[in-house]
Amino acid sequence: MAEIAVINSSPLIFFSRSAHLEILRRFADHAVVPQAVADEILHRGPSDPTVNLITTATWVEIVAVGQISPEVAEWGLGAGESAVLALAKARNWEAVIDDLAGRRCAACLGIPVRGTLGIVLAAKQRGAIPSARAIMEDLLRAGLYLSRPVLDAALKRVGE
Repeated sequence: MAEIAVINSSPLIFFSRSAHLEILRRFADHAVVPQAVADEILHRGPSDPTVNLITTATWVEIVAVGQISPEVAEWGLGAGESAVLALAKARNWEAVIDDLAGRRCAACLGIPVRGTLGIVLAAKQRGAIPSARAIMEDLLRAGLYLSRPVLDAALKRVGE
């Protein structure tokens, strides 16, 4: 389990939409959401489950991120992805981000990174869930895009 993870909007949205927040909660004792990410989510309106999550969950903290480091900024990512990666790099925390360009930036800069799929696979490997496939199907229905070949190859790694 990660003690602290900096989380981008898409994993928060997909886990809350699919009613699988407990998996995200088991992954990190403390979820840090940069203000830029919170702003993206808050625009969804007060009835959105992700808005409810970031405004009420005691294990979620919204934090301001100062200036984005030039090494992250030069990647030209969105404000949320840039803030997640800048904070993760500065504090040596794991970044939770699905965006491919953001994941490539993290890999190049040595930032530990995992996506929504990686969190579900870790939960399966730790015995926290009986079926990663069932959870992933719920996440796909909630709007997560993942190709079937990528999903099937990942699930094969955890015996599904």
